Amino acid sequence: MADIQSDSVQTNHPAPKLSHIKAAILGLQHLLAMYSGDVLIPLLVGAALHFNAAQMTYLVSVDIFMCGVATLLQLKRTPLTGIALPVVLGCAVEYVAPLTAIGTNSQLGIDVMYGSIIGAGVFILLVSGLFARLRWLFPPVVTGSLITLIGFTLIPVAFQNLGGGDLTAKTFGSMPNLIAGFATIALILIFSIWGRGFVQQIAILIGIIGGTLVGAAIGLVSLDPVGQASWFKLPQLFYFGTPRFEWSSIASMSLAALTTMIESIGVFFALGEIVGRDITSDDLKRGFRAEGIAAILGGLFNTFPYSTFSQNVGIVQLSGIKTKKPVYYSAFFLIFLGLLPKIGAVATIIPSSVLGGAMVVMFGTVGIQGIKMLHKVDLDDNRNLLVSAVSIGLGLGIAIHPTLLQGLPISVRTILGNGLVVGSLSAVILNLLFNYKSLLASRHAA
Repeated sequence: MADIQSDSVQTNHPAPKLSHIKAAILGLQHLLAMYSGDVLIPLLVGAALHFNAAQMTYLVSVDIFMCGVATLLQLKRTPLTGIALPVVLGCAVEYVAPLTAIGTNSQLGIDVMYGSIIGAGVFILLVSGLFARLRWLFPPVVTGSLITLIGFTLIPVAFQNLGGGDLTAKTFGSMPNLIAGFATIALILIFSIWGRGFVQQIAILIGIIGGTLVGAAIGLVSLDPVGQASWFKLPQLFYFGTPRFEWSSIASMSLAALTTMIESIGVFFALGEIVGRDITSDDLKRGFRAEGIAAILGGLFNTFPYSTFSQNVGIVQLSGIKTKKPVYYSAFFLIFLGLLPKIGAVATIIPSSVLGGAMVVMFGTVGIQGIKMLHKVDLDDNRNLLVSAVSIGLGLGIAIHPTLLQGLPISVRTILGNGLVVGSLSAVILNLLFNYKSLLASRHAA
């Protein structure tokens, strides 16, 4: 525990003293915020691969375990890895489409799918230095637009969960779901505004627990997942099969990895802004390397590639706790829950509508953080104004209506069907066109 106490974020502001008990509770808040989004990935991929109940239970458990390991890789600065910011890692939704396409292909299959994850991890390691040196392409007008997009493009995901999760279900948007979801939002607002001290800092956790109790009272909570889960399970190398390597699958996963790296840049800069720390090219390189190693481990243990979760940025902002200590606890909790599926299954009883209510607040907060960064940009200059306006507009548009690109080849749609990628590319390219002189000057200065 001494390492947790001493390994705080190096910022321009001193970190507040935080007891282990409070840090553990804050760590639980981080865990619950990311749990649903991460468990969703093994559920989607496992269902597409027609896994049985035992296989699905193992996949979810080992995924949670590896989330904890990946988070520790990113939290702890080493000579080669670790951005050392309060971040939680999990599997990004950008990987779902290529994973299912590879895994369900009769000529490729699960073995090739896991080989492609390892290949994508190696790719991230190889390009980490180059990608980090492109930091000069991301001045405040670009990063502010990117962070705004990260928050606001996730709002539809929050609303889908708020309605119950399944858009095709007859119960979607039902009164019980709306009651539980908006009760969660109300509790978070009440304790964020009128709470004091530590109670205010854990407003999201209080909202999730309170919303779950409301959901239980109106029939939205089932304890069946807890009863069906086993007590103990160790992660196992090559559980579903020995990875095989195939170039086109690796290329497809590497393209998806580029989109997560772009998103990670936005998250890193957002957290740097919050904790008062300048993010250097060396920081970015260490961060990418940690994600690359995490992806390789995911392939070896037959789980997923891992990248930085954006929803936890909102918790750091709302709680005001900028030290890494709570996230260390969150990582250890994830590892513990991954070893004890029955205990880990307790978190799965939280209704989707409750998590959706919390997501509305968290994702909105991330978007506002981006707007705060844009406030420091000279938006009276039409060049900056148009870079941000067009990029946010394109990114939000693609996120809401990705079928706009259905006439393009699937390889192109895989990349441009992501609103964050489209908005990021637009911001970088337009800023290069409009502000190339100042960009070149900043590059030489760096």
